[in-house]
Amino acid sequence: MTLRLDFIGIVTADLAASLAFYRALGVDVPPGQEDAPHAEAQLPGGMTLAWDPVSTIRSFMPDFELPVGGGRIGLAVRAGSPEEVDGAYARIIEQYPDAAHTSPWDAPWGQRYATVLDPDGNSIDLYAPLA
Repeated sequence: MTLRLDFIGIVTADLAASLAFYRALGVDVPPGQEDAPHAEAQLPGGMTLAWDPVSTIRSFMPDFELPVGGGRIGLAVRAGSPEEVDGAYARIIEQYPDAAHTSPWDAPWGQRYATVLDPDGNSIDLYAPLA
């Protein structure tokens, strides 16, 4: 048997806000899913990124409570250059001021790095090689 990571699922308190945020990060989320019980976007390379509102999860797990706090998932978006990291961070923070987490900085492992938070508090790293 060969297993392959193929799907990343995010449970969200506000599906429309989450989809808008990930669109701002460059994820090609098809329109018209804002009120759906499940939303998906195909990522380059064939992986699926999906969202389920809390109501969908509660339909089969009635006692489900959305976890609070950071560290539930970690995603990273690679930019083409250090300047793109700075620009993407600025655009996201302009659109979503509450998303600010860690301003762009030069990490000792050789990357320009920044972190934003999605509407559910999940961390999204933005990075690009420095050289």
